[in-house]
Amino acid sequence: MTEATATTRFDTAKGIAANTGSYIELVGLSKSFDGYLAVNNIDLSIRNGELFALLGASGCGKSTLLRMLAGFEQPTGGDIFLEGRSLNGLAPNQRPFNMMFQSYALFPHMTVEQNLAFGLKQEGMHRSDVEARVTEMLECVQMTAYRRRKPHQLSGGQQQRVALARCLAKSPKLLLLDEPMGALDKKLRTRMQLEVANIIESLGVTCVMVTHDQEEAMTMADRIAIMDAGRILQVGTPDEIYEQPNCRYTAEFIGSVNIFDGVIAEDESDYVNIASSDALNTIHIGHGISGFEGQAVSLALRPEKLQISSRQPSQPHNCEPGEIEDIAYLGSHSVYHVKLDSGKLVSVTSMNDERWGGERLTWHDKVWVYWEENSGVVLTS
Repeated sequence: MTEATATTRFDTAKGIAANTGSYIELVGLSKSFDGYLAVNNIDLSIRNGELFALLGASGCGKSTLLRMLAGFEQPTGGDIFLEGRSLNGLAPNQRPFNMMFQSYALFPHMTVEQNLAFGLKQEGMHRSDVEARVTEMLECVQMTAYRRRKPHQLSGGQQQRVALARCLAKSPKLLLLDEPMGALDKKLRTRMQLEVANIIESLGVTCVMVTHDQEEAMTMADRIAIMDAGRILQVGTPDEIYEQPNCRYTAEFIGSVNIFDGVIAEDESDYVNIASSDALNTIHIGHGISGFEGQAVSLALRPEKLQISSRQPSQPHNCEPGEIEDIAYLGSHSVYHVKLDSGKLVSVTSMNDERWGGERLTWHDKVWVYWEENSGVVLTS
């Protein structure tokens, strides 16, 4: 059983799931609209206190999944459990969850402190307790000095902090974030990713966020689920998703990658050789895999795993000649776009301290691209 699922026993009469420690449990969850299956039979476990990201392209089903968690949509099939109790049929206001929308949805006629107090008053909390909780949350998000301002008097980042504080004020069992950085500019988005994640972590709140932004998910989340066509393809930590993708879609969706397609030419217990039309020479993998000779496979190589030189390297395997077609200078590093003699176009990332300290490669230089025998990931799907 994969990490995306959990061992679960069900008492269907009571609607109770006894699981192996998961906090939120999705079991066989599906949602269809007029025959279109937006979410397809998803099993997923979310741990208490973690920030979990649903990552995928537009239309992959991540927002529908979030809306089912919130109660805005009811599943066509399957169930959602919170601490072993089924949530199916419960309206949004009956669930101990809060959701922060991309637009923040702050009341424009209320001050910051009034926005935070509104939900607490609706719960019937005593006035002195409301004031204490509002003060506590404003201190948490460093907005005490702005408590009497209205939303239009705040910056985008400040509005986001207020919206987050309002969601957290009622101590929800689950915080739902819908594209939380979507309304911010690039520079502010980068700063707020860490800030929001630190606030959530400091309070120990379990959080599920939806995003199409890879950097946002990789920066903020403890674990990530990659979604496509209503299914979860892989669940893992950011480094697991990036370094060990389990399929071609994940490898290509997260970051940049060079894909060499081929077939297994030699399959031994301690090494594998792949014959590929994308390379003049046989590609050597320094470990065994679960495969067979003649099997179609792909080798995924991240640009930073490749090295480039005008001199032929001494290593016996995984060296391909080519010519630099383009160079992208990106400050800290440069990306070389090299057309190999096989006709394959690859990208090679090189840190600029190395570039300026060593040989100066430029357009149309004849070069060698090479990599270590364990630098790539062999994909069978």
